[in-house]
Amino acid sequence: MILMKLIVAIVQKEDSNKLQRAFIKENIRATKLATTGGFLSEGNTTFLIGTQDEQVDHVLSVIKEKSQAREEYVQPNIISSGLEMSQMVKVTVGGATCFVVPVDEFKQF
Repeated sequence: MILMKLIVAIVQKEDSNKLQRAFIKENIRATKLATTGGFLSEGNTTFLIGTQDEQVDHVLSVIKEKSQAREEYVQPNIISSGLEMSQMVKVTVGGATCFVVPVDEFKQF
């Protein structure tokens, strides 16, 4: 019996193409989904990766290498108490949020 894991990796959309190219180069099969969320409600990409247990660390290292966090100044469009904030805010963007979950059963048709 082959033990498997599902990695759910959420990355900023600006990092998604270079991560996808790295997956292809490393022969890592992934499903790419356009998603939205986070503090600024900006576009993200969620990758679903089914992999064998012994490959989890390798997949996570590829994700970490291609999804570096960085700081940017943004102008949030937040309306609070009827006043609009127009001051630039320094935020950390990029990086990746990954969930690794066990797979009870895997079938490919």
